[in-house]
Amino acid sequence: MIFGGILAGGTGTRMNIVNMPKQFLMLGEKPIIIHTLEKFLLCNRLDKIYVGVHKDWLTYCQELVEKYIGHCEKIKIIQGGQDRNATIMNIIESLEEEFGTSEENIIVTHDAVRPFISLKVIEENIDSAFQYGACDTVIPATDTIVVSEDTKVISGIPERSQMYQGQTPQSFKVNLLKKMYTDLTEEEKNILTDACKICVIRKVPVHLVEGDSLNIKITTITDLSIANAIMRGEKTE
Repeated sequence: MIFGGILAGGTGTRMNIVNMPKQFLMLGEKPIIIHTLEKFLLCNRLDKIYVGVHKDWLTYCQELVEKYIGHCEKIKIIQGGQDRNATIMNIIESLEEEFGTSEENIIVTHDAVRPFISLKVIEENIDSAFQYGACDTVIPATDTIVVSEDTKVISGIPERSQMYQGQTPQSFKVNLLKKMYTDLTEEEKNILTDACKICVIRKVPVHLVEGDSLNIKITTITDLSIANAIMRGEKTE
């Protein structure tokens, strides 16, 4: 089976808005998370879409889904974890309780605040996860990347042709991801930045899926302004 895992457990501290996590802010006429869910609902291959939400916002998120999408058996709101990977593990636990385990189960994990994800990228993630076991959505780096080990002077400048910017979805065979995460030490878990880092630590190859420059992550007020401009552009096309 194929599952969506929408990661919406953040509280939006970088947005400098104290009363509303960024995934619930309005983008055009709908909250950001609703745009994201609607994109995932376009993919008929997904059997169920789980949304991991901070415990304080579970009811609010459910009310938003009911208001903008309506009653939908395909969507299930669950409590997220203390970080993104813990939220993914909560989603995996929930889907296994409902559907059991299988070596063929796939999970497509995605940031709730990337509402411009395309059906094409979701489909390619599913295909790559089935074929390779793990994949990451990326776009080539357009700027020169500068490394500084002491934050004061340049330590190195990597070859730009080898550099990519990571996006989401990140997709995996469920059993593979769960086993790798369970085998990590607490020290290794503390250095994780995303789910693909689990594979890197365990030296499991991660296939690259070509992303889209419009698939931005809305993290700041500036990002939200850009996203609204993209929305206005979509409406005029």
